[in-house]
Amino acid sequence: MDDLSPSALKAILHSKRANLYYLEHCRVMQKDGRVLYLTEGKDENYYWNIPIANTTVILLGTGTSITQAAMRMLCSAGVLVGFCGGGGTPLFAGAEIEWLTPQSEYRPTEYVQGWLSFWFDADKRLAVAKTFQQARIDYIRHVWGKDKDLKDNGFYVDDADIEHALSGFAKKIPVLDKVGDLLLAEAQTTKQLYKSAATRCKLAFERNPEQGDLANDFLNHGNYLAYGLAATTLWVLGIPHGFAVMHGKTRRGALVFDVADLIKDAIVLPYAFICAKEKATEQEFRQQILQKFTEHKALDFMFEQVKQAAIGIKD
Repeated sequence: MDDLSPSALKAILHSKRANLYYLEHCRVMQKDGRVLYLTEGKDENYYWNIPIANTTVILLGTGTSITQAAMRMLCSAGVLVGFCGGGGTPLFAGAEIEWLTPQSEYRPTEYVQGWLSFWFDADKRLAVAKTFQQARIDYIRHVWGKDKDLKDNGFYVDDADIEHALSGFAKKIPVLDKVGDLLLAEAQTTKQLYKSAATRCKLAFERNPEQGDLANDFLNHGNYLAYGLAATTLWVLGIPHGFAVMHGKTRRGALVFDVADLIKDAIVLPYAFICAKEKATEQEFRQQILQKFTEHKALDFMFEQVKQAAIGIKD
C-alpha cells in the first residue's frame, strides 16, 4: 500500500466498488500504510482492515473516531466519509449526515453543466423526474424478475397485485403535468408495494418511521444505505445535492432522495419485510442489503441514470 499513488488507489471506478461500511464503537486509523478500524475487546483489541480502493462510503455511527492520517488516505482513495446517528440514521431534529469531501479532488464539470442546462426549466425538470420514475419501475421488474431469494419468499413480478401497482403507475406517469401529482402517484404505488410485501411475509404493517417495529426500522436503515449510494453517485459526478427534480426544493439534499428512489423499492422494500419476518438482526439485514446492492449493480444503475439525464451518455 505504501507504494501506491493516489491515482492507483482510485483505479477502481466508484460504480464498480463492492464495499460500503457502517461502523459503530470503534476507532478508524492508519497503520502500516493501511486504513484499519480498531475495536476494543474485554481482554484485547482487534484490528480490521478496510480495503479502501474497493470502498465507496464509510458511515461513522455512534462511538466512533477517525485519525487525520486515516482521513488523508481515504481522501486519496476517493472514499466518501459521513458521520451519522445510530443505525446509520441521522436525527432529523439534531444533525444530519455531514459529508467530508476531499477538497483537492478533481471533479468532472460536464455532468453538472449538463444538469444545470435543463434544471432551470420546470418542464425539463419534470421530464427528468418522469424518466427517473419509469426507470424505477423498470428496475423493480428487473430485480424482482431475476432474484431467486425474492421468488423463494413469494415475490413474483407478474403476480396480479404487483403487476397492477407497477403498470398502473407506469400508465399515469406520461399524463401527469405537475411534480406534486407525480409524488402522490409514486407514494400510492409504494404503499401498494408495502401491502403486497406485508401480505407475503404475513406481517401487520403501517408505514411509520417512528413505529419501532422491525419492518419500519429496517426500511429506515436500508433507505439510508441507499442514500449513501446516491450521495456517492452525485459526489463522483460533481452534481450538487440541491438541484432536485422531484423532491422539495427547500431540502438541501433533495437530489439524494431522487436518486435513491431509483433502487429503494426494488431492493430495500422487499428485504426489509423478509428480514423482519425472519427476525434478523440489524447487522444481518445490513449485510443482506449490501449484498443485494452489489448483486444487482445498484450503484452502476444510479450512475447510468444520472449520467443519461445530465448529458445523454449511457455506458
